[in-house]
Amino acid sequence: MTTLPIIHRPGTPSTSNAALLKKQTIARLLIQCPDRPGIVSAVSSILSDFGANIVSLDQHSTDPTGGAFFQRTEFHLEHFSAKRAELEEQIRAKIETPYGAQWQLTSAAQRKRVAIFVSKTDHCLLDLLWRQRRGELHIDIAMVISNHSDLAEDVRYFGIPFVHVPADSKDKSAMERTQLELLRGNVDLIVLARYMQIISDDFLQEVGVPLINIHHSFLPAFIGAGPYQKAKDRGVKMIGATAHYVTADLDEGPIIEQDAIRVDHTDSAQELMRKGADVERRVLTRAVAWHCDDRILRHGNHTVVF
Repeated sequence: MTTLPIIHRPGTPSTSNAALLKKQTIARLLIQCPDRPGIVSAVSSILSDFGANIVSLDQHSTDPTGGAFFQRTEFHLEHFSAKRAELEEQIRAKIETPYGAQWQLTSAAQRKRVAIFVSKTDHCLLDLLWRQRRGELHIDIAMVISNHSDLAEDVRYFGIPFVHVPADSKDKSAMERTQLELLRGNVDLIVLARYMQIISDDFLQEVGVPLINIHHSFLPAFIGAGPYQKAKDRGVKMIGATAHYVTADLDEGPIIEQDAIRVDHTDSAQELMRKGADVERRVLTRAVAWHCDDRILRHGNHTVVF
């Protein structure tokens, strides 16, 4: 395992004190529970009692009679940090217990700590690094972990720690133990930015944070190596990408985002690959942004994205 030193580059955007103070007064409440009358009123009453002002509210019900209810509320509350514990107590008493709700309360000022896993392909990785540096993604990239050293210099330029953890094709347990040591307690999300290794069930059970993966939308067709050449040979008319949460079932986790573009007979396999990379970048960036802005609620093998 090798680690390259961090180089701090000038020009990284910083959040002004005024903007930071403003974010510290914005909070988000996510709720999901069986649908029944009174939930929206109960949430609004709690926030009103605390002097909070709701600035955004989205909700969805799968069925008004016996379905599942989902709600994302963003609100402004002066001195949120000081009032947070009391607010959580009221949510437990008036929402969780009577409605059987699962809920999450977060501060907009708290940036998610993200680790990126990558192999040799750079387009998704570099897009995330660039957007984070420009302030387009409200995240802190804590580290990049790779089973190859090819992208070390690219990552080093952004001032992000790069860790090379080689994979043993016969036994990946040592690699995953090293990864877990690096990750444990240090990240809130792992992004697989074209990481060409299968994640084991043991790793998923131990890591304790969500994982988001990106892949082309040809699956289950054209599986394995050279999917774009296979797609070219088959004469496909559309290509796309899918971002999803990682589960023990390979490439079958809850879908977060998808997109597609039209192609035609004039496109070579190389051109299909280039266009596919563009779609993958966009789809993965949106999925990461939505997750880190607390816009996604998971329901079984589905997602509700507000």
